[in-house]
Amino acid sequence: MSNNKHKYYIIAGEASGDLHGGNLVAALKALEPDCEMRGWGGDKMQAAGMEVVKHYKDLAFMGFAEIVMNLRTILRNLSFCKKDILAFKPDALILIDYPGFNLRIAQWAKSQGLKVIYYISPQVWAWKEGRVKMMKRCIDKMLVILPFEKEYYQAKWNWQVDYVGHPLIEEIDQKKKKGTDLVITDANGQPVTRPVIALLPGSRKQEIEKKLPVMLAVSTHFPGYQFVVAQAPAVDDAFYEQFTGKYPNVSTVNNRTYDVLLQATAALVTSGTATLETALFGVPEVVCYKGSAISYQIAKRVISIKYISLVNLIMDKEVVKELIQDAMNEKNIIAELQALLFDEQRKEQLQKDYEKLHQVLSAGGDASRQAAEIIVQSVAQ
Repeated sequence: MSNNKHKYYIIAGEASGDLHGGNLVAALKALEPDCEMRGWGGDKMQAAGMEVVKHYKDLAFMGFAEIVMNLRTILRNLSFCKKDILAFKPDALILIDYPGFNLRIAQWAKSQGLKVIYYISPQVWAWKEGRVKMMKRCIDKMLVILPFEKEYYQAKWNWQVDYVGHPLIEEIDQKKKKGTDLVITDANGQPVTRPVIALLPGSRKQEIEKKLPVMLAVSTHFPGYQFVVAQAPAVDDAFYEQFTGKYPNVSTVNNRTYDVLLQATAALVTSGTATLETALFGVPEVVCYKGSAISYQIAKRVISIKYISLVNLIMDKEVVKELIQDAMNEKNIIAELQALLFDEQRKEQLQKDYEKLHQVLSAGGDASRQAAEIIVQSVAQ
């Protein structure tokens, strides 16, 4: 342990970054109790001991049109961020995911002679691969959380990066130990005794509108089950009610996805991190993805990967069924859900694959602690 009081400037730009950032800040504090941390993030990073100068809630711009409309704010944020970093004089700048903003900051920081550490790599293996050359030039240490990323950077770009394990492992293992106090109720507010099927339709209104109606239609074919929509915190109840209102065996729970997954027998899940979270809870799932026809056609040409769910990408095989675009229809989802609920062989195989997934992702041990140790060593050099 070093006697110097190190200073870290950390930037996370969304809820998931704040979650992993909070664990990282806590791990850095455990290694260096007197280190000083300042940066961008949210309540979790603040609670762990970092001074938050900009909250991620002020930064959430999604989609091309929104970014153009908010360009002045984004440029003002960049300018403020640079000034704040220079005034703080950190020993290292730690960037967590959030590539649109953080890669710009990385380029600038390198020109200022700052040490740049990136935690949770942008998904360049899926799209915008051209950015890797610039990243390799500007980033002193890249810490990755998906095992295939280490190989990808080494084999394709001759770049040594560090695999630290996946931070969701510790998060979900803690949640499993803690259990849940959530009582799932039916449409009349009565506690349900039926088995639960979780619906995770995404966190943005556009994606919920596309996927939730199809997922809900499936509920009519499984009257013995309670379908529970895990609502995103940023979307209001009324928005969901317009879809869920007419289904007798459907209820909603706000901002408690993990509590719903702890009690679920199966789940219908939009792609993204949620597919991995569901698998780590051991819940059989069908991955459901549907975008606008134009976005899908563009994505198909731009994205260069075999699977869309992290579960399948990490395991490099189809562990969970992916129903994409036109294949995401009522008939296909019903057939898949029936297999997950009633086909014993399928259920057994899935649990074996899930166990293997857990092993692969926890190979590095505690991701936050590993990342913190590498950061501290890197700054001490």
